[in-house]
Amino acid sequence: MSTIQLHALDDVPFATTILVRDACLCLHVQRAARALARQFDIALKPAGITSGQFSLLMSLNRPGPVSFGSVAALLAIDRTTLTANLKPLARRGLVENTTDPADRRARRLLLTAAGRAVLAAAVPIWQRLHGTMEAALPDADRLRADLNRLSRPGDPAA
Repeated sequence: MSTIQLHALDDVPFATTILVRDACLCLHVQRAARALARQFDIALKPAGITSGQFSLLMSLNRPGPVSFGSVAALLAIDRTTLTANLKPLARRGLVENTTDPADRRARRLLLTAAGRAVLAAAVPIWQRLHGTMEAALPDADRLRADLNRLSRPGDPAA
């Protein structure tokens, strides 16, 4: 770091730290996401999955195999992260990674019968906790709409 950059860092007043702590949307969304994930992780433990695994299994709950890209886009993760997240589920036989018959280079993902059974056990747990959380909010639909608006790639104000 140059002397100029170090000097610039020294000039950030503590009041700015307090402002970021109290007003930063990114920080508040990250904190809420971690808190929600912890609660769902605890609740879903009897089903043998985490909140992230629940979301991943749910994204595969479709009539047929689905592309890596569409799952990654739905979950807002890159393909490398998706691959890493799939490995423990595949080892447990909950998902299959198959070759796309139309394009042998492409891979498709499929929820197995065992994966559907785990998901079926997890859904009532999710429904109960999700319902409790929604009931505690003054306007869950508004929050969902605002979060969806913020999550649109390249268009946070849309």
